[in-house]
Amino acid sequence: MNRRRSLVGTLLAAALMAAGCTGSGGTTKGADAEAPDDPSKVSGTIKVLTHRTDIVQDGTMEKYADEFNKTYPKVKVEFESITGYEAEVKIRMNTENYGDVLMIPAVIKKNDYPKFFASLGTEAERSEKYRFTDFTAVDGKVYGQTTNGVMPGFVYNKKVWREAGVTDWPTTPAEFLTALKAIKSKTDAVPYYTNFKDMWPLTSWTYVNGSVHCDTGATTKLTEGDPWAEGADLRVGDRLLYDIVNQDLIEKDPATTNWEASKPRLAKGEIGTMWLGTWAIIQFRQAAEKAGADPDDIGFMPFPAQVDGEFCATAAPDYNQAVNVHSQHKGAARAWIDWFTEKSTYVADNLAMSPLKDAPLPDVLKAYEDAGVKVIEVDDSEGALVKEIDNASEVGIYAPDYRQDLVDLARGAKDGDVDDFLADLGKRWTEAEESLGS
Repeated sequence: MNRRRSLVGTLLAAALMAAGCTGSGGTTKGADAEAPDDPSKVSGTIKVLTHRTDIVQDGTMEKYADEFNKTYPKVKVEFESITGYEAEVKIRMNTENYGDVLMIPAVIKKNDYPKFFASLGTEAERSEKYRFTDFTAVDGKVYGQTTNGVMPGFVYNKKVWREAGVTDWPTTPAEFLTALKAIKSKTDAVPYYTNFKDMWPLTSWTYVNGSVHCDTGATTKLTEGDPWAEGADLRVGDRLLYDIVNQDLIEKDPATTNWEASKPRLAKGEIGTMWLGTWAIIQFRQAAEKAGADPDDIGFMPFPAQVDGEFCATAAPDYNQAVNVHSQHKGAARAWIDWFTEKSTYVADNLAMSPLKDAPLPDVLKAYEDAGVKVIEVDDSEGALVKEIDNASEVGIYAPDYRQDLVDLARGAKDGDVDDFLADLGKRWTEAEESLGS
């Protein structure tokens, strides 16, 4: 995308908002999307942009809308599912035409949220009821509401791991590598699948951050030094990925991986392990059912590291729904977000962690409870600064590119030394920190 055009578009959108204008010729009634008091008075047609192409195509989202209409009969909900969501919506946000409700793209700077999204209320108020409010809070106001909480971890086939003789979760990266080697030598399964070609799953490795040292301040530490220094969480995670690939514990040709095809393959035991997140569990269980395999073979394990004998898992929001600041139907858009968060069956249907503070963990994570895994929420108060440093450094910790380079380096498709590679990431990052005065 042309950077100049992107900047001009962003500035134009901000200027129009400040002037109280919209591209459709109407007026923007402030930057707040207040919760409606009377459902019978809420009306309008709203467009909801979503990355969940699967549940739009199979009619699930339409069923949610039908239930929503029992409470809000005068609101018509239209869905637009987008396959390349991040890239497509980022471009659309150079205009004012990016739906009434949308998932906040990860690439949008946190400090820019007020330019694009209507406030849902104060952080002080919303944090009493919801988890993760700090992730979308700017100057005390909250601009997004997550659909569910997620934890990073390894989705794995329990039957494959048992056949390899591994029944306990590895507690160190070295033990994890030993387990993958056992899978390679004792089963026909691919020990680990990179999802290299589809790219986006590689970004999941960033969310190792916080798990290694069970550190709720892990995000803040990204602004205070080198994330790839010896022993730092991102270095530990990236080094494990490198070693998995370098020791030939992956598929034969990463350039030919296929995300959709990988789900039934893991379900049937052709693949042993993938680093993803809790959001993926339901998809792999469904793939098992379709393939005639046992859904209970789908397991989930934490990153192989312990603090004081305990595993630690970080919990964070999945995509956050937001109201377009230019929407002509903010009340209807806000009604949808509130209803979807509190009344829909989305969390239960996806075996997910509820964003409501008083809700228990899903049954699918009973193994975590049984193993005493400590679940923490990482403070995101410095999340905006992290994204600024990331942009200035051009490292891209929320993009797949540098980890594709890391995988290429590990498999010999790219020349270089891994320590030099990680040191260069650290150098660029710390230089960006200094330039921003952090």
